[in-house]
Amino acid sequence: MGKDGYFAYSSLAPVYDRLNSEVDYEGWADHIERQFAAYAKKKPVSVLDLACGTGSVTAILARRGYDMTGIDLSEDMLAVARAKCDSGHFPHSVLLIKQDMAEFELYGTVDAIVCCLDSLNYLTKTDKLHRTFLHVHNYLEPDGLFVFDMNAPAKFENVYAQNSYILEDEGVFCAWQNDYNEKTKMCDFYLSIFTENKDGAWARYDEVQRERCYSLRTVKKLLSDSGFELCSVASDFEGTPADSDTERWYFTARAKK
Repeated sequence: MGKDGYFAYSSLAPVYDRLNSEVDYEGWADHIERQFAAYAKKKPVSVLDLACGTGSVTAILARRGYDMTGIDLSEDMLAVARAKCDSGHFPHSVLLIKQDMAEFELYGTVDAIVCCLDSLNYLTKTDKLHRTFLHVHNYLEPDGLFVFDMNAPAKFENVYAQNSYILEDEGVFCAWQNDYNEKTKMCDFYLSIFTENKDGAWARYDEVQRERCYSLRTVKKLLSDSGFELCSVASDFEGTPADSDTERWYFTARAKK
């Protein structure tokens, strides 16, 4: 496990997309564009994908005409994203940068910033989350939108908890054990990844990751303290209001300057 909740994803990066094949990335992009349509003062052109991972959302938005930049701390994840973005025929070239999302720097401001699939929960210190919000605010145009999601307490308490899961695809197998501490609000994920080599032998890699459970009140306060106006918080792509049973919060916030 890396410091401050960050992880190299060195073992997971090559198989990440195969183990997460059920993720509806087109649906995520549709959701983002609905937020743009509902809350942007003008249609965004330049968009930053924060913690872009293997670049699935980055590539889809680039294909839809946005001028995309992706930032991630993992060189291995960015290598997968680079291959994905280089293979597409997009109106704009995609810029990918290895940076810490709590300390990132851009050449200028962008119209919108997105951060998908609970990446912000990997910031296990409140001051890191606050610094990330401050950096996002700094690099957004006035009234620019920040569209992101976070895992809610119900996800940690009921889905993660002390449960174990199996993820598999042809030639790859991942055993995933959770350990959620209700006192510290930290959840450790113990991953054992098995991949089949060309000769039929299997290789094993182990990783430990950690997410933190934040309260909705804390996230709202940090957004406000960072200069954001909260536009919406929902429990799904359809905009259903969040409640105590919500497992994932979908936020849209506007940078006030």
